[in-house]
Amino acid sequence: MRSFKEIFEQYSWDEIKKRIYAVTPEEVQHSLYKRKKTLADFLNLLSPAASTELETMARITQSTTQKRFGKTIQLYAPLYLSNECQNICTYCGFSMDNGIRRKTLNNIEILSETFALKEMGIEHVLLVSGEANKTVGIDYFLNAIQLLRPHFAHISIEVQPLSEEEYRALHEAGVHSVLVYQETYHQEVYQRYHPKGKKSNFSFRLETPDRIGQATMHKIGLGVLLGLEDWRVDSFFNALHIDYLQRQYWQTKYSVSFPRLRPAEGIIEPNFIMEDRELLQLICAYRIWNEDLELSVSTRENEAFRNHIIHLGATTMSAGSKTNPGGYSVDKQSLEQFETSDERSMEEIKKIIREAGYDPVMKDWEHYL
Repeated sequence: MRSFKEIFEQYSWDEIKKRIYAVTPEEVQHSLYKRKKTLADFLNLLSPAASTELETMARITQSTTQKRFGKTIQLYAPLYLSNECQNICTYCGFSMDNGIRRKTLNNIEILSETFALKEMGIEHVLLVSGEANKTVGIDYFLNAIQLLRPHFAHISIEVQPLSEEEYRALHEAGVHSVLVYQETYHQEVYQRYHPKGKKSNFSFRLETPDRIGQATMHKIGLGVLLGLEDWRVDSFFNALHIDYLQRQYWQTKYSVSFPRLRPAEGIIEPNFIMEDRELLQLICAYRIWNEDLELSVSTRENEAFRNHIIHLGATTMSAGSKTNPGGYSVDKQSLEQFETSDERSMEEIKKIIREAGYDPVMKDWEHYL
């Protein structure tokens, strides 16, 4: 069995970039109307040449999404457990070299946040923390899940990369899905963004989805941080990764998130600016290439974009999000990981979804079934 690292090493960032920017309008047309899409078609739909076909791509995306997922949008909220971190990441407010007040929630605080989320109607919670193994390691997460499981139908996590055995323990404890982002697949500059800490190990992070798949987790979420490097090239490699995982761990579901670099305390400015139109093109490219992917849009995005994306490919959205530990009830002044753009409440988002002719879904299964 070949690992993804072996497949990844067969590709050149510069060669893929050259291919993307050399795509012709005729190649885009061919990819749009093929019955069975390949990674080569995804590459074509990412290209600058495809930008003139955005209206057509949007129509195909809308019909494909409705056919596969119906007119529903699943809603969730993040619960930040800790902003302690042992990494230096130049784009993150939680970076170890940032002189901020650190906080890790205790049991009482976790339950306080839980009750605040339940008052919002939340049934799907995403647990997030900085990467600090000594403070918020596997034992901390297992304890938090034990506290949370009676209250939520669906628990996801977005924490530091773990071992296969640790992912198995989380799965058995009640975790439904794991989100892990490579941030950028540009190996040559990865170290520049991650100069210190365990996260600086490019290969260990690259192989994390394999460990999650081997642990038989129900769903794996991937993505890149849009703004670090060329979004077209990074997204091709992210799709390459998903293609490999779907073949290798075919019983697992997959999702893609689209985090654009947002302002935060002490971080770098985006290296590449991604416009709304380009983000829409990317979302459409994923949906046309792979109709089974769940596509998630967070509160990083502005209200107008999120209103329109309901019709155009999104299947999952966060709402009412706080990106600081204790932000819902305990410590509303602690530092956020990044600034949110859409600050509307869960009820406001549900209303917008209904007015668009879609159904907001708070849960679609119970963990005991």
